[in-house]
Amino acid sequence: MNESHWLKIALTLDGQGGATGFDAQARLSETSPYWVHLDYTQPQSEQWLEQQSIPPMVITALTASETRPRATEVAGGLLVYLRGVNLHPGARPEDMIALRLWVGPQGVISTQKRTLLSLVTVQEELDAGEGVVAIPGLVTRLVDQLIWRMEDVIENLESEVEDCALSIEEAPTISLTPRLSQIRRRSITLRRFFAPQREALIKLQNEAMFTGGDALLLREAGDRLQRLLEDLDAAREHATLLQEEVFSVQNEAINDRMYLLAMISALFLPLGFLTGLFGINVGGLPGVEDPAGFWWFMAGIGVVSVGVLVWMRKRRWL
Repeated sequence: MNESHWLKIALTLDGQGGATGFDAQARLSETSPYWVHLDYTQPQSEQWLEQQSIPPMVITALTASETRPRATEVAGGLLVYLRGVNLHPGARPEDMIALRLWVGPQGVISTQKRTLLSLVTVQEELDAGEGVVAIPGLVTRLVDQLIWRMEDVIENLESEVEDCALSIEEAPTISLTPRLSQIRRRSITLRRFFAPQREALIKLQNEAMFTGGDALLLREAGDRLQRLLEDLDAAREHATLLQEEVFSVQNEAINDRMYLLAMISALFLPLGFLTGLFGINVGGLPGVEDPAGFWWFMAGIGVVSVGVLVWMRKRRWL
């Protein structure tokens, strides 16, 4: 792919698993199946679409900045919005990349802003002469590649949840909470696009152009996406339970500390009362003139302390 240009792919399928490039300035073939991939953020892309007499409704759909996975018939063709996980280095997989497809009578026009590795794989297969032979197969292959790469992301997400579970068994610290919260947010974001994409694949399965092996591959891709949705929900629920477990352990630790402080306060409450009472500076206090008065007082405090401890023990507070 030429990342510095508005035209990313311009190929004509040869019907034998290969493809040849064609001049971008020429009009689209009316007989040979083609695949054109554009960067919709570049103004040249929209100008080129207008020159090819693409219906305005289709141009608007292919250049829309915000999309949600769906499949619908538009202007005599099939408009398909899909999403793929972002697997570029340093990127977040849940920051999914939108792919717009218009499957026309003779070919496919696709647009996107950022590069999807799935498209690179399909193009490399065509360049090597080992790709698809027809337009329905091209769409099916793109869908299949998108779903396969989603599986790796879900497996990594499940592995992170398992690592958190092992960490909680060893030492359930509050430091795991941000990690679990991030996993839950990622799961919610991924599910936001996985669910409608599943519906889009069901719509594609019912289209007349997909028959035989293409229909089977679409059905298999839809089943795999459904399983990924279930795994995603399971990972999110597991992360929620782990987060609740961390909170529970931390709350128990805090309650134990508070209980200990409460028992210490209860123990020193009568002692504080006695020391306060005998510390008032007024006449008539017993033992003031007795040289052993302090020790008698300390002995009395000791007896009171033991009495309080015995009482707490009988009450099963300790």
